[in-house]
Amino acid sequence: MSRSATGASFLPEFCGSRMAFVVVLLAQLLAIVLTLSTPGTRVSEFDRLALYSVMSLWIGLLCLGTLCLLRRHVEALPDHLAATACYATTLAVTLAVSEVAWQLTVGWFTLADSVGTNHAGFLLRCLGISAIAWALALRYFYVRQQWRRRVESEADARFAALQARIRPHFLFNCMNTIAGLTRQAPALAEQAVVDLSDLLRASLHSAGQPVTLAEEIALCRGYLRIEQHRLGERLKVDWQLPPGNLGQRLPALTLQPLLENAVYHGIELLPQGGTVTINCVVAPDGTTITLSNPVLAGEPGITQRHGHNMARENVAQRLAAFFGRDGLLKIHEQPGHYSIELLLPDENPDR
Repeated sequence: MSRSATGASFLPEFCGSRMAFVVVLLAQLLAIVLTLSTPGTRVSEFDRLALYSVMSLWIGLLCLGTLCLLRRHVEALPDHLAATACYATTLAVTLAVSEVAWQLTVGWFTLADSVGTNHAGFLLRCLGISAIAWALALRYFYVRQQWRRRVESEADARFAALQARIRPHFLFNCMNTIAGLTRQAPALAEQAVVDLSDLLRASLHSAGQPVTLAEEIALCRGYLRIEQHRLGERLKVDWQLPPGNLGQRLPALTLQPLLENAVYHGIELLPQGGTVTINCVVAPDGTTITLSNPVLAGEPGITQRHGHNMARENVAQRLAAFFGRDGLLKIHEQPGHYSIELLLPDENPDR
């Protein structure tokens, strides 16, 4: 295991409540498995389950707390050294807790009867179970991180392809619009040039550097102004934004490609045009953005444009890589209406 070029550690956030919940849940499942697999002794199954539950919880939570305290030092190490340090730490904590448990309980009741072994056997059994459990856990963390790196690499490649393929027809139409405005409305022509410059600058933005929602919305306003110069009254925009600072971070060029699809596949094909609605709702658990627009209802004899969904798939993949979860982009299609819903979580516990 070697550290990737990104420098991100494969270790999860041990200090988060989500990881604590997972450890508690796995500790209880392990206690049930050990109870069912232990041969019959003079101690009842309920007492053995209680003993195994307490032991598993203490070992799991103390290991988690220790790794939380050491994470800052461990995550700077190469992956193989970080895994070795974490593994040795969990085994040391397991040995210490097991020894303390034996010394505290041996005077209250015969611990050997409940676990079916002596002092040395009890310690070896606890170490063996902990060694297997934490080896599987560390392997899972590493495999998951490798999968995430592959997803991010694919997302970066798609983002680079999206950057390189600003639709030629948009550039040609934009330049023709600017040329037409130069004599009729020089101020509008100048504004269109500034908006186009911002859009081209954003297309060269690095995929690994996020932007704020306010910056992305400002870019989208400039893009829609360019399209309104070209389409005139056929394109109407309804911004439904909450008051306050929109500081939610998201990957660059998340909304603009979706708005471009709304104009190209929706408004531009309608003789009467239509309204593109951008609704943003900020909640304690995150931000929800809904982009909606009218589309052709599929009347006979009318040819609709069928894209390759490249922009939509790229946005969905980059959101999943950035926030660490899937299902953040949802599509709602109805006759004559199309909308996309984006869910932007406030935090990512795995980052």
